[in-house]
Amino acid sequence: MELKEQILKILEENRGNSVNGALMAKELHVTRSAIWKNINQLKNEGYQIEAVPNRGYCLKESNDILTNQSISPYLKGKATNFILDVRKTVSSTNTLAKEMAANKAPEGTVLIASEQTNGRGRMGRSFYSPATGLYLSLILRPKLSIEDSLLITTSSAVAVAKAIEKITNEDVHIKWVNDLFMQGKKVCGILTEASLNIENGGLEYAIVGIGINVNTKDFPSDIKDIAGSIFLDKPKNQPITSILAAEVLNNLADSMDKLTSKDYLEEYKKRSFLIGKDIYVLKEKKVFPAKAIGIDNRARLLVEYPDSTKEALTSGEVSIRTDYLPK
Repeated sequence: MELKEQILKILEENRGNSVNGALMAKELHVTRSAIWKNINQLKNEGYQIEAVPNRGYCLKESNDILTNQSISPYLKGKATNFILDVRKTVSSTNTLAKEMAANKAPEGTVLIASEQTNGRGRMGRSFYSPATGLYLSLILRPKLSIEDSLLITTSSAVAVAKAIEKITNEDVHIKWVNDLFMQGKKVCGILTEASLNIENGGLEYAIVGIGINVNTKDFPSDIKDIAGSIFLDKPKNQPITSILAAEVLNNLADSMDKLTSKDYLEEYKKRSFLIGKDIYVLKEKKVFPAKAIGIDNRARLLVEYPDSTKEALTSGEVSIRTDYLPK
């Protein structure tokens, strides 16, 4: 660990309290000048560090820059075993995580960023990813068949919904299969991508990509009517994005152990706002009117078409009228 990261770790562990520079230098076996130099580098990178005369350096509680050191203190249980790779800006956390997985990165590796320059959504769409969000991708190596891979996305949706609710105290609803809504606006998208192991017919690895609008206010014209953020203004007395990232990871760590038991499915169904609604099913570049009638025990969306035929959807896209969105 570089000296700057060691200093940041100490400041994070004492967030809101002053740390004596001389004592820090003694602990890290460096000069006070080296401490001062690295503190200034951190300030130049945007960290809110206050020099308090005769007391030392204090990382302000309002500092909300994502780092390994800012997230780790809030991890609990099995989530503490995750391997965090936190970066400021990436092209796409999913794209990079897929490369890492193909190069044998272990299960539990998490790539986290504050901004994406080429974020990706489902169906090959771009995903608007400004530096006012939280973007992370988790590498999994589950023992699942390709038929059951939908369970990863749906369990992740419940995990993230619970995390957002805990942070905001607002109800979060799910639009099958991967979108989270709050106060009638989409605040999160989930993209699961997998590689098939041809020998055993199962998954070699899966990447769970999660993008949350934390406090984005200006959206492009094509999504401004549907997209929203979990905060209009972030709380200023705590590192809310780091806390949110940790809460998401805590929930994911718990849910990934329960994929085959499907304990989460009832909650997924309760959070869904499609059931009983008239929808449009988009497949093979065509649009079909249908009615959502349920979600089965494999997390497939059950639909009924006007001619009374029924289908269990495992993939594809569905849309609804905006007046059906939960308030």
